[in-house]
Amino acid sequence: MKMNTIQIELIEIEKVKTNPNNPRIIKDDKFKKLVKSIQEFPKMLEIRPIVVNDQMIVLGGNMRLKACIEAGLKKIHVIKANTLSEEQQKEFIIKDNVGFGEWDWDDIAENWDAEQLEDWGLDLPIENEAKTEGEIIFSNELDFESNYVVLKFSKDIDFLNIQTILNLESTYSKRANGKPWSKGIGRVVDGVDAIIKIKES
Repeated sequence: MKMNTIQIELIEIEKVKTNPNNPRIIKDDKFKKLVKSIQEFPKMLEIRPIVVNDQMIVLGGNMRLKACIEAGLKKIHVIKANTLSEEQQKEFIIKDNVGFGEWDWDDIAENWDAEQLEDWGLDLPIENEAKTEGEIIFSNELDFESNYVVLKFSKDIDFLNIQTILNLESTYSKRANGKPWSKGIGRVVDGVDAIIKIKES
């Protein structure tokens, strides 16, 4: 009886094909961080190779492959999952990209560097911080003497447009220990000022 084996190979990158049916994407900023992490820590790719099928189509690591190409790598490590059925390959693609568990944010805040974590691609939660002037960071506490309109964007490109028009900048808030924590973009801005900027755009 033939035993199933996992084959790890170092092959030329052009032999590996991205999977057009993989629903996982990485936004521009995170993709740049992934490329940077591969350039700075290529050993990671030996420990966690890209998973391919018999046709050399990626089942796990689609964005890593694109980042490796962007980083200029000529060869990459792959694992051939040649015992999976077509249905199992589809299941693998989804399950390989599903995140389980939760982060201990208190431990991260106390013992890890926020800027370094964001550089590695970890999204940190936004913590509200009061401001005395300028824009007000979005919070659950509203000024009941004023009227509000909340704008909701389902597409990143639309939000980036309004962010540019209103000149919204990311800001860092701080934990009680003084360490930088997270950057956020949600804002409460003056309505009249927003109308003027939108009309001028």
